[in-house]
Amino acid sequence: MAWRGCFLCWSKGDILTLSYRGSRAAFLTQQRRGFRRASKKTETKPVEAEDAGRRQPVSSDTAVQKKGLAPHSEAPAPAAARSFTRLFKPMVFTLGFTGCSFATAAIWQYESLKSRVQSYFNEVRADWLERIRPQKQGDIRKQVNQWWSSLSEGQRTVTGIIAANALVFCLWRVPSMQRTMMKYFTSSPASKAVCAPMILSTFSHYSLFHMAANMYVLWSFSSSVVSLLGREQFMAVYLSAGVISTFVSYVCKTAMGRLGPSLGASGAIMTVLAAVCTKMPEAKLAIIFLPMFTFTAGSALKAIVAMDTAGLILGWRFFDHAAHLGGALFGIWYVFYGHELIWKNREPLVKIWHEMRTRGPGGGGGASP
Repeated sequence: MAWRGCFLCWSKGDILTLSYRGSRAAFLTQQRRGFRRASKKTETKPVEAEDAGRRQPVSSDTAVQKKGLAPHSEAPAPAAARSFTRLFKPMVFTLGFTGCSFATAAIWQYESLKSRVQSYFNEVRADWLERIRPQKQGDIRKQVNQWWSSLSEGQRTVTGIIAANALVFCLWRVPSMQRTMMKYFTSSPASKAVCAPMILSTFSHYSLFHMAANMYVLWSFSSSVVSLLGREQFMAVYLSAGVISTFVSYVCKTAMGRLGPSLGASGAIMTVLAAVCTKMPEAKLAIIFLPMFTFTAGSALKAIVAMDTAGLILGWRFFDHAAHLGGALFGIWYVFYGHELIWKNREPLVKIWHEMRTRGPGGGGGASP
């Protein structure tokens, strides 16, 4: 297991873009408190403030959008948007989405186990046909299948996550999609859309470097975490972690009055990293650039949590430390308590699903359960 996973997750690759304009450098950060707009002579026009009855001037950055220098950011929300009452819907969404994620994972595992025997016979038949079929030289499909078979179960599981992140990254490059991406693929408690971005922003990266760094971390730890949890449980934990870490970010942003947008898979990846380090605290890790220095996974996790805690208390704004810390704490909690409380109590739901699946049309009585 490469330490670069922890190192990149610590630093989070959070630099999105560095655009120079004269002598000034405008930084855009992922999982950061907000975006700074590229400097430009602005013209003001009145727009209606969100959740307020008055009108206020907002600078126009249409030209900046057309040049693709930075994603469009929404106008700062008035004081009414900073009320904790706005967090009620995100809280309900977090609880509901987490419950649905684990319920779906339990049903998915049931269906996987049920079809395992049939899949085994299908694989035996496919292998037999492959042996008697003439082999094709230079068959690209065969090479892809061989590469896919060489991957671990964890690597095959996260391939879909990486593909989804790559697709969203490409959408950021489409100028006509900028407003949609800012609305639904960046998370902010002051935004009109507060629920959908909690999960969509987990797959959103504006910088190629940031996406590559986060996906490398996920790829590096995928085999370990899937071997510990299984692919179904891992997917439920990963998706839930994205929403939970975003909700923690919402709470801290509202409390501090910093309502800028955030995006990125940092919170969910912190959960993966924390779960592995908690389950295997004595594992030896190393920084990829300094392989001669090794340390335990437990020590690395403590350092990461301490850094994000200090950043949250001291108000550092380069990273979204609240999302990082929320993801890490969720990973630690799930290893110690969540697995017992949630995953091991899935039998009633699986039993209900089993009865629904095995009851044929007209074969189990007409009464509904």
